[in-house]
Amino acid sequence: MGRPETFARRVALASMAASALLAVVKIVVGLAASSIAVVSDGFESAADFFTSGLVLLGLWIAAKPPDEEHPYGHGRFEILTGLAIGVLLVAAGTGICVESIEQTDDHPPALYAAWPLLGSIVIKAALSVVKFRYGRRAGSTALVAHAWNDVIDNLSGVVALAAVLLSNFGSEKVAAADRYGGFAIGLIVVFLALRVVRETVMQLMDTMPDPTQMVQIRAAALRVPGVRGIEKCYARKTGLRYHVDLHLEVDPDLTVRESHEIARSVKNTIKADLDWVEDVLVHVEPYAAVPEPHG
Repeated sequence: MGRPETFARRVALASMAASALLAVVKIVVGLAASSIAVVSDGFESAADFFTSGLVLLGLWIAAKPPDEEHPYGHGRFEILTGLAIGVLLVAAGTGICVESIEQTDDHPPALYAAWPLLGSIVIKAALSVVKFRYGRRAGSTALVAHAWNDVIDNLSGVVALAAVLLSNFGSEKVAAADRYGGFAIGLIVVFLALRVVRETVMQLMDTMPDPTQMVQIRAAALRVPGVRGIEKCYARKTGLRYHVDLHLEVDPDLTVRESHEIARSVKNTIKADLDWVEDVLVHVEPYAAVPEPHG
């Protein structure tokens, strides 16, 4: 299937096409059916088209190799893309809240307005599952953030669908209550968006990875012959992968060349075993055995 980030870019591109199609269908059908809810959901799908473009741009720039000005690569741009999506979701959630409060037209739309919403819910559900799977596999903050965006879209779609159905089959009081339900969904959008913003900010602050991942790094290093111990081990995420700083303990009587060969083997082993590691900087330290207690 190829590298996960390559497939992630394909998913982002497919999401752009789906969002564009859904936006056109919802807006056209919503206008024909006189459904404000469906038209609003259509404009939200149009916003998804642009956020999908941000994801694609972030993945493309993050994949560029290191250069003289960016020795650690361009991965941070992908994290910034995830942050931008989170901010846009905050704005979208706020807009949903305001629209829900200001909505006063209780004229029932045509019932066929429900069909594009049902189609959108199915498509977005499938896209969110794929984005979560390959976004996490590729380590793409932006693609995972956009998967949450699809989850939010489905919540919005369900609210719009409920509005259409309740307008046709429910009482005016039920329809009015649904507007407040839309306001609650807007709050959920803002909450999930703030979660995305928090995760991206933590990565920009060089937060250490999951403890399980740190155990994997240490275990891979300790398997290399000649390694006596690990004094320190740090890792920070730069885009799609992690950069590792490792303080390696070796026999103090080894030559510089022998110590260097062990360090190189450790670096190659970690990168071969853990595909989420981009590079390893190894510092060689003399191993100091703890003396046996006397008496």
